[in-house]
Amino acid sequence: MLKYWKKALTAAVMAVMMSVLLLGCGDDNVAKKFIHIATGGTAGTYYPIGGAIAEILNKDIPGMNASAQSTGASVSNINLIKADDVELAIVQNDIAYYAVNATEMFSNNNKLTNLKAIAALYPETCQWVTLDTSGIKSISDLKGKRVAVGAIGSGAEANARQILTAYGITYNDIDVQYLSFAEGANALKDGNVDAAFLTAGYPTAAVQDIASQNKIRILPIDDDKAAALAGMYPFYTKTKIPAGTYTGFDEEVSTVSVMAILIANDTVDADLGYQIAKSIFSNLDRLKSTHAAMANVDKSKAMEGLPLDMNKGAEKFFKE
Repeated sequence: MLKYWKKALTAAVMAVMMSVLLLGCGDDNVAKKFIHIATGGTAGTYYPIGGAIAEILNKDIPGMNASAQSTGASVSNINLIKADDVELAIVQNDIAYYAVNATEMFSNNNKLTNLKAIAALYPETCQWVTLDTSGIKSISDLKGKRVAVGAIGSGAEANARQILTAYGITYNDIDVQYLSFAEGANALKDGNVDAAFLTAGYPTAAVQDIASQNKIRILPIDDDKAAALAGMYPFYTKTKIPAGTYTGFDEEVSTVSVMAILIANDTVDADLGYQIAKSIFSNLDRLKSTHAAMANVDKSKAMEGLPLDMNKGAEKFFKE
């Protein structure tokens, strides 16, 4: 009898071991997919969104190992894609437009051909901020004023220059200050500039900070100027910032936006592109919980404002 139980126990142990081995083989048969997602600074919008995208992909796609990387944002991300250092990146659509057309900060490069769009995400809104005490009511009033336009070579600085040009204003007409918006916001609070410009999803934390201490005004972009901008630069879209977005400023503001978009290296094949698009847009609630700007993500608009060819798989998903 004892001999029988020893045999039975041995058989049971062998069965368990075989099961473990088979399960292990099953895992090995799932091809590992490593995805690096270029985002932005850890205090910005892109980084938490990229982290949420990585989390979604890891959960939904078998064998996926996705991770978000803190970077210098759009221009840096384009260069990381170009160098094949990352597979996915969040960028502004205007920066992607400059890259594929070899203009602005990419004017000394060849046109980049290895960039593919996955989807448009949300609007990055052009915002001209001034203190109510400045008396500045319109962009035309900026002539002769001290204006922070963004860091040299940044996407925001290009936006500021293009908008001013639509109003017939050049940098010769203003006291131009090449400050990032963090620097411009501090300069505005300290009275060292009269207005500061940024391109970011609203409500923007830096603007909220200014508004918590000072009564502010957001300058509008007139409809004819917005139409002229869209005619010259296909990445601009008309936008309205709702009244009450910022404390103490209860006026709706007409302006323009560029789009934050998700792009891929062309090494991301159609099958993986399809899975990425499907995973993200099947988990929008998770994505929208990461930042207020993501409230505007809309699957029906995911193919709008894309200045480059789409990944074939992502395109297939949105056309289904």
